[in-house]
Order: sequence, then structure tokens, then C-alpha cells
Amino acid sequence: MRFWNSTLAAGLLLASALAAAQTAGQTASQTYPTKPIRLLLPFAGGTDAVARLLALKLSPALGQQVLPEQKLGAGGNIAHRALAEAAPDGYTLLMAAPPVVINPHLNANAGFDPLRDFAPVAHLTAIANVLVVHPKVPANTLKELIELARASPGQLSYGSGGVGSANHLAVELLKSTAKIDLLHVPYKSATLALTGLLAGEVDIVVVAASSVAAYVKDGRLRALAVLDSKPSSAMPEVPTAAQAGYRIVAVNWYVLLAPAGTPRAIVEKLNAESTKAMHAPDLRERLEALGGEPAGGSPEETAAFLKREYDQWGRVIREAGIKAD
Repeated sequence: MRFWNSTLAAGLLLASALAAAQTAGQTASQTYPTKPIRLLLPFAGGTDAVARLLALKLSPALGQQVLPEQKLGAGGNIAHRALAEAAPDGYTLLMAAPPVVINPHLNANAGFDPLRDFAPVAHLTAIANVLVVHPKVPANTLKELIELARASPGQLSYGSGGVGSANHLAVELLKSTAKIDLLHVPYKSATLALTGLLAGEVDIVVVAASSVAAYVKDGRLRALAVLDSKPSSAMPEVPTAAQAGYRIVAVNWYVLLAPAGTPRAIVEKLNAESTKAMHAPDLRERLEALGGEPAGGSPEETAAFLKREYDQWGRVIREAGIKAD
């Protein structure tokens, strides 16, 4: 009888603790936020641009300042680790891009697990990549480029922002899908790779469509394919890789993340407000100028998206035998 009473008391104590925790979580979400929110940025460029657009809308919606904060370095891992170590209270968030799921495959000591250490909040937007070539390359379509590469294995070169960078892996995905051999020329950044392409140092580069639209328009570069499932608003006349028979999706996506353990109610509030912000007509127009569009989806759908990206790039890295510098 004493054992039964002890068990009952323990059960009641546990139920009381769970109820208290749930009530505390609900209370926190009702008052959240009560102070400014840090939005960590692992990169400059597109990551910074999208973060500042989001903060512009999110701050008045939440009634507190959302403050973008650059924490650059280590291929984004300084910011990634900072989020993994932050308190799960909704006051530290991360504007995540593809390296958050790429880096752990390249470095076992990355210091975080993207599927375990973060709470996915919302899939914000995606900016399409386009495969561009120097005009000296005798190919006007992706199909012609692949035929040219098959006729001369290893003779065509492609530039990237470095080993393991998103645009490096995008071309490796093309190589694997099309069964072709291309020579990799890593630069210190994607910007330098694009400069190398303009100078004719390399033949091919994969880069955000908005970054090269002007060069394509004036004839300094030739765009062969958008690496997305649909055309890019920045270059609507350029066909997708799928239209050439190759289902290759490699886009610059942006996802809002919180630390693992962040209360569900806070995650849902951030999801609703950030999704609403990205779909605001004025922000949507500015996204389209960058070649992007709002994404959206629940936290669960965002988590599933990250898992698919994690698996795809992990497979590409393993099959290509890519090692971090």
C-alpha cells in the first residue's frame, strides 16, 4: 500500500510539474517578446540583405527590435555554434543558408548538428541559381554544354567560392546527374569566381541569377539554365535544368532557426509573423528584384525541407569525395 501511495504521489507530482511547465510556456509566449531579438548572420551579401528585409517587417509586428548581427567566419560556423549554445528563449535567432546543412558533412568538428541543435521556425525565401558560361564556350544550352563536356572530359573548368561552397556542390550535383567530368577551380569567394569567369579564367560558374542578370543582358556572359524547379523572376527567359532533362535544384535558400528547446508557442508565433512579413507586397517586390520569392510553411515543413537538403548535399559530398580545406 505504501508503494502504491508513493507511486501515486510521484505521478501527481510529475503531472503537476508538466502542467506548470505548460502554463509557464503559454505565459511566456503571450508576453513574448519583452526585449530586443538578436538575428545572427553567418554571412554578408544575400544573407544580410534578406535578414534586413525581414527585420524591417518583423520589428513592428513583434513590438520589439529585431537586430541583425553579423557573426562571420569559419564558413558560417561561428554563427551556427553561437545559436546552438544560445538560451532557447526566442531572443537569439539565426538567418540560415545552405552551409548550415553542408558544413557538418565537411567537418566532423563543426560544433553543431543542424537536425538536433536547432528548432526550425520558417522557410523564408529562395533565390535561384543560374549556370552561366563565358561567351568563348561553344554552347547555347545546357544540353549542348553537357555534350561538349562528354566529348572533352576534364577540359571545361568551373569556378566556385571554395571547396564545399554551395556553388561548388551545385556543379558537383550536375556532374553526378549528367555523368560528366569538369575541372574545379576554387576561388576565395563566389564573387572572385564570377570575376574569374568574366575574365575568361574559367568556363562555367553557378551563381545567384540576380548577380549576373546585367552581365547576361550585355553579352559578357551566357546563361544556360536556372537550377530550380521553376524559372527565376530575375531571368524569366532562361530555361530550367529540368526543361533540359536534368532535375537539378540548387538554390540559395534562407531559413529562420531558433535554438533547440525553444517553446513551441514562441516558434509558432515567429513562424506566423515571419511568414506574414515575407508575403507583404512591398517586401515581396524587393525579393523579386533579388530573384527570390516567399517560401512559407509550418515549422514541421521547414524541418522536413532541411532534412532533404542535409541528405542531398551529404550524398553529393560523399560521392565526390570532397574534403574540407
